[in-house]
Amino acid sequence: MSLFQASLHILVCLLGLVVLCHSDCFFQELVLKDLNNPPKGCVDEAGQQHAFGSEWDRDCVACSCTSQGMSCCSKIVDGDSVDVPDECELVVNKETCSAKLLLKSDNTKECNPV
Repeated sequence: MSLFQASLHILVCLLGLVVLCHSDCFFQELVLKDLNNPPKGCVDEAGQQHAFGSEWDRDCVACSCTSQGMSCCSKIVDGDSVDVPDECELVVNKETCSAKLLLKSDNTKECNPV
């Protein structure tokens, strides 16, 4: 493997980390409404209850439930949170919960900004 190929491989790996580190997250604090009937878990946006200590994925969002509340993070990057070079575009695949940088001029090729 040449030095250029090794450097390119490292760059692609680092771009992957940038994508993972720029995911949108939120925390929904657990609200105690009735002291005599404490909650048994967290309720997601679809109205489904999840037990304390559980983890689940839905629509490319990974969530977990604790006695403090529900924490969720998107598994795919938000295009506004990543600097995309002018010659590239960020293409998101919601079926596989992944994102790639592709060349605008040929979206069959990955974009490898140098």
